[in-house]
Amino acid sequence: MKVALVHDWLTTMGGAEKVLEALLEVFPADLFTLVKDPKAVVGTPFEKAKTSFIQRLPRAKKKYRSYLPFFPIAIEQFDLSGYDLVISSSHAVAKGVLTHADQLHICYCHTPMRYAWDLYQQYLRESKLKSGVKGVIVKVFLHYLRMWDAQAASRVDAYVANSHYVARRIKKLYGEEAAVIYPPVDVDYFGFTDQKEDFYLTASRMVPYKKIDLIVEAFSQMPDKKLVVIGDGPDMEKVKGKAKKNVEILGYQNRETLRSYLQKAKGFVFAALEDFGILPVEAQGCGTPVIAFGKGGALETVIEGETGLFFREQTVPSLIEAIEAFERKSFDPKRIRAHAETFRKERFKEEFQAFVEDRLKSLELVRDMP
Repeated sequence: MKVALVHDWLTTMGGAEKVLEALLEVFPADLFTLVKDPKAVVGTPFEKAKTSFIQRLPRAKKKYRSYLPFFPIAIEQFDLSGYDLVISSSHAVAKGVLTHADQLHICYCHTPMRYAWDLYQQYLRESKLKSGVKGVIVKVFLHYLRMWDAQAASRVDAYVANSHYVARRIKKLYGEEAAVIYPPVDVDYFGFTDQKEDFYLTASRMVPYKKIDLIVEAFSQMPDKKLVVIGDGPDMEKVKGKAKKNVEILGYQNRETLRSYLQKAKGFVFAALEDFGILPVEAQGCGTPVIAFGKGGALETVIEGETGLFFREQTVPSLIEAIEAFERKSFDPKRIRAHAETFRKERFKEEFQAFVEDRLKSLELVRDMP
């Protein structure tokens, strides 16, 4: 059986790329992507990925998002006609590849395209595109992108979502049912320790929806509590501007340093509305409890009162209230670690392989019908 794997782009090594690595371990396949950054994929299974024409456009490896209007046509140019099974790993346009009736196309959907759907108004506000000529042009394009995305969604034979939260959004936006298989988490790497130090940790790309500024502002109002911040991004100066002496901002750190801080922290703070969110699971793998915004994927990865606590609103007072409640409670690091182990890579690989095999059998039954 010939297998093709299609991924949106390979420019960083994030959670979606960890899923892609696991998929390649289950199904050795030819890999296709819109654009890849050779520096980001060196030494990985992604080095030989076949790219689209966007790869040859000026500064595409770093400024690929500038070519968003070309993404739909670029993804449709991949010739996958010689493959039996096509698996798309999609948070944008990968699910829009063209396949024929005798092929099985399964999409592992990390999220429906956020800037076209859920975050549309937020994107316009933060980009200052609510009005003006440029705003009109962007709105017209995003309207076209939504129509293409809805139509492209029907090209998929079966959806797998990374959380029940995403499965509900797939149903609402695309009208399709999705099985749920949680992403793989390398809990072996994020080793357990019950020796905690007196500081809280947050780590993330510093982009608006991650709400790192909210976390920093909350801790700046609690001078007796220390917060360590790991990450970098467009919001760095905004975050620095809200930090007081009890907030230490380390910027970007390598994986080993992140693991060390996750192991030592008394609590990991997570304020984003995420589709799944791997970092909270990695923290729990270290035996570290999580204080998370109580919506989205976190509701499926954190057990309130056992492996962490939730705050109900993305506001400073709500987070401060949760931190104070956290201080009054004790957690069992071994229980937290045991919960994290349910997200192991082996579990993901077994569940996804079983799902694909079941769909292939169904397809063969259809082919055998008179």
